[in-house]
Amino acid sequence: MGVFVTGVRPRWSDMDAYGHVNHANTVTLLEEARVDLLFTEAVRLGVPDLREGVVVAKLVVEYLQPLLFSGGEVVVEMSVRELKSASFTLDYAVRGSRRPDSPVVARAETLMVPYNVAAGRPRRLSEAERDFLAGWRAGTPGGAGA
Repeated sequence: MGVFVTGVRPRWSDMDAYGHVNHANTVTLLEEARVDLLFTEAVRLGVPDLREGVVVAKLVVEYLQPLLFSGGEVVVEMSVRELKSASFTLDYAVRGSRRPDSPVVARAETLMVPYNVAAGRPRRLSEAERDFLAGWRAGTPGGAGA
């Protein structure tokens, strides 16, 4: 599988006074893309457990250029960089549009921890979850040097 690609649509209210999608709303767009992978795609492939609980333990965003509000979709490419027994790291490349030549405007990473909501504590990944996540390890979002 390699890199998971999805589109998310910024809203007019996501932009700041300069017409850029602001930081807090960029983080929300990353969350929407992550939901597509960890909840929607995982369930589609028969792995519903991540939907029961997974939390962000660390978030890093590097802005390469402003993400401008255009009314169109933003493309988010994701892959799994590190996969441990009780955590995994997602890498993101955000492109400002669906155009094939659209540059990467931001890179991000999240350290994710599976979480048992009922018990109120982290848990280990199941074998099915590890297999699902391992399928997204190949490749680098945004390509080398993008």
